[in-house]
Amino acid sequence: MADGTFAVLTLALGLWDMSQNHCPNQGCLAYNQVPSYTAISGGGVYFQDEQVDEEIYIRRDTRKAHGPFQMIYGLSVTGRGDAWAGLGHAYTMSNRSQTAYMQLHAMTGLYLQGGGPDLGGPIEFRSGIEFGLQGRSGARFGLAYDHRSNAGLYDDNLGLETIQLRVSIPTN
Repeated sequence: MADGTFAVLTLALGLWDMSQNHCPNQGCLAYNQVPSYTAISGGGVYFQDEQVDEEIYIRRDTRKAHGPFQMIYGLSVTGRGDAWAGLGHAYTMSNRSQTAYMQLHAMTGLYLQGGGPDLGGPIEFRSGIEFGLQGRSGARFGLAYDHRSNAGLYDDNLGLETIQLRVSIPTN
């Protein structure tokens, strides 16, 4: 899945949802407000199928959405001093009772190499998927998988993967 699969899924599912639920009612990409979250996660960083580091990631899922696409931004730092900061969109699906969810995201950002892998250049795209449960208070507890690469912008397009546990606190 190191080829942008989650970015394509985010777009495809979001466009389908947009056509079914947003276009007929308020406009396909009309501004709307959704629940906001501040999330913190931590887990392993994998490079070429080998765990090379650990990462702390803080992400803000804002109240702003255009159709089903919620605006998000985040910052991550590894134990070796690598850093990534970016912004993008998330698409979230929940079951009817709002107790389980799946979220896809796609973000564009800057990568600052510390002592970790050389990813080919500073512009790196981050996309991923998260599965989780949501409590009555609105807090979410999830397992997330992310992929980062430069999508072929540079000669080398080596990617990183992260597997993390995430806690998201509502901030309405």
